[in-house]
Amino acid sequence: MSKSEKLVILVAEDDPDDFDMIVEVFEENKITNPLFRVPDGVELMAYLRKEGDYEDSSKFPRPGIILLDLNMPKLDGKEALELIKTDPNLKRIPVVVFTSSKLSEDIISSYDLGANSFISKPVNIMDFIRIIRTFSDYWLEIVNVPTNGDTV
Repeated sequence: MSKSEKLVILVAEDDPDDFDMIVEVFEENKITNPLFRVPDGVELMAYLRKEGDYEDSSKFPRPGIILLDLNMPKLDGKEALELIKTDPNLKRIPVVVFTSSKLSEDIISSYDLGANSFISKPVNIMDFIRIIRTFSDYWLEIVNVPTNGDTV
C-alpha cells in the first residue's frame, strides 16, 4: 500500500485521449489513487472552489495533487496556476505542469507562478508510460504532501 494511496489526483486536461492514457497506465500498474478530470481551467477552478456541479465534496474530494495542462480552453493552465497559487485555501496543493510544451518561456513562467514540477508530454507511448510511472513513484511514494487538515 502506498503512503499516499488516498491522495486524490485532479487532472486538468482538455484531451480525453491523454487522460485515458493516464488512467490506463495507473490501472496497469495497480496505482489505486482516485483520478478526477476537468477539461479546462474554468472547470478546474470551479472544482477547487466547490462551485456549481462540484459542490459535493463526497463526489469531488479536494485533490492532493494537480496534474495541469497549460494549453486548455476558456482559462489556460498558466492563468489557472496563478489563481491556485495566490489563493490561501489552494496554494499548498502541489501542481505538476504536464503539457506538450517544451518552450523555455513556458517552463520559466510556470515555475515563476509556483508550479512544483514541469513535465513535457512525450510523443512516444513508451516514454509516456515511463513518465507516468515515474510521476507516480515520486509524487505518490516518495514526497510528503500537505493534506487538507495540515495547518501551520
